[in-house]
Amino acid sequence: MSSLQTLNAIKQHLVSLKFSAALEALDQAVERLENDEISPLEALESILSHEQNVRETRRVKTQLRTSRLLQHKTLDTFDFAFQPTIDKQRVMTLAELGFIARQQAIHLLGPPGVGKTHLAIALGILAVKAGHAVYFTTLTDLIASLTKAERESNLAARLRYINRAPLLIIDEVGYLPIEKNGANLFFQLVNGRYEKGATILTSNRGFKDWGEIFGDNVIAAALLDRLLHKANVMEIAGNSYRLREHADLIPESLKRGGASEENPTKRKPGRPKKVAVSTESTGS
Repeated sequence: MSSLQTLNAIKQHLVSLKFSAALEALDQAVERLENDEISPLEALESILSHEQNVRETRRVKTQLRTSRLLQHKTLDTFDFAFQPTIDKQRVMTLAELGFIARQQAIHLLGPPGVGKTHLAIALGILAVKAGHAVYFTTLTDLIASLTKAERESNLAARLRYINRAPLLIIDEVGYLPIEKNGANLFFQLVNGRYEKGATILTSNRGFKDWGEIFGDNVIAAALLDRLLHKANVMEIAGNSYRLREHADLIPESLKRGGASEENPTKRKPGRPKKVAVSTESTGS
């Protein structure tokens, strides 16, 4: 068999194997091989690595779409200098994704615009690249989805679908009040997920406001009992990055509104005591 025939046979094998990217890289690798620029093993490695890289890029793109992570936010593009209250090393530790294996809850608290959603999405993208399934949603959209599933007698299946993701990201907790039935549905989700998957939640409200947010102190306490166990709580106190160019137009009373806790947010390991939730609001 001549060299040309052998090359054509290899191309046919790559087509049969659906190695389209390797097929694209084959001719260039053969040319470099014939020019003594690379060895046979290096040629083979370059062809296969190109195939692998293209497949990985395709996988990540598909998984990001499935995960509903449609915005591209990374830690590299986060302006830590603008929010000095954020412990960058603590964020970098979260970026190692050990919290997913430990099935922890991560709470990112702070007023609007301080970077909570940016950080949550960036961690979600890192998780996807690491091979984890992720599901991103706002709390309002999540409740609407569960309500629709309950109405269609499909709640159990919907809960299983959402909870099968090792990482669930729930954005905008507390921006809008939740009706009691929605709070009950959210509790079912959280209860079914407890110690079975990791969760990131962002909120502009403190934990003492959860009774008001969910319209029921008992449900709020039960939610916090599960979501604060082994939790990592990070408060961000700062001004809105989005409004940095118009900060002088914003009243001082609104600049730092949102989540606030009277006590430090560092928690000791172990299950917390039952949380008494007040309906007193701190503002949003």
